[in-house]
Amino acid sequence: MKVDFTRWLPAIAKDSYRKTALSVAGVAALGGLALAPTAAAAPVTSGPHQGAVAAIDRATGKAAASAHQDEQPVESGLTTGSATGKPPEGKPSRDQLIPHGIEGAQSRVPLDDAQLANARAIVDAAKKTGVGDRGAVIGVATSLQESKLYNLGHLGAYNDHDSQGLFQQRPSSGWGTPDQVTDPEYAATAFFTALKNVGGWQDLPLTTAAQTVQVSAFPYAYAQWEEQAADIVQQLW
Repeated sequence: MKVDFTRWLPAIAKDSYRKTALSVAGVAALGGLALAPTAAAAPVTSGPHQGAVAAIDRATGKAAASAHQDEQPVESGLTTGSATGKPPEGKPSRDQLIPHGIEGAQSRVPLDDAQLANARAIVDAAKKTGVGDRGAVIGVATSLQESKLYNLGHLGAYNDHDSQGLFQQRPSSGWGTPDQVTDPEYAATAFFTALKNVGGWQDLPLTTAAQTVQVSAFPYAYAQWEEQAADIVQQLW
């Protein structure tokens, strides 16, 4: 049964973030698709999935990010966090942002202006919906996995069903219209509204919290982005 997700949300004004969706044909299918909002956690069984990363790399011409511990992380833009290990004044601490520690090898990617704008939209939505800085980390990490913080439109014949936007939400599963799920403010608000319906989400590991909302075929994949997501949120908060 399709869920009318729009009834959960207030009207969200369309702004300058809207219609920056990237539509590219001829790329591999994206890994991990956002089904209807759910509160039933799926088991964490798979290792980090490279399908979504490779698809966005091919779509945007970006170099693939490493998910291996023995490779150096990319240091570019909002990826490195505080140089001193102490948060800037008024910013959340590392312990607040990653209260349960990271799980497994971490990936990092350089961020361009479009990605930074989309990350800021997610952080702003986290503030407005009341999920706080930890919720923002979960949201940014989820988008890094699903779309590498690009607001993807329909990928034509290579699209993973009808998944679109920062969180690869499916209109056919009740997340909203194609215009809505490719509006970063709407998409992030929808994600956080669903997250708030997950009992005890604040106490869950990031990958479990994200997977409970997204119902991905690759549930562990979100974990690899937690460290970079925390750095981004710390600097944008």
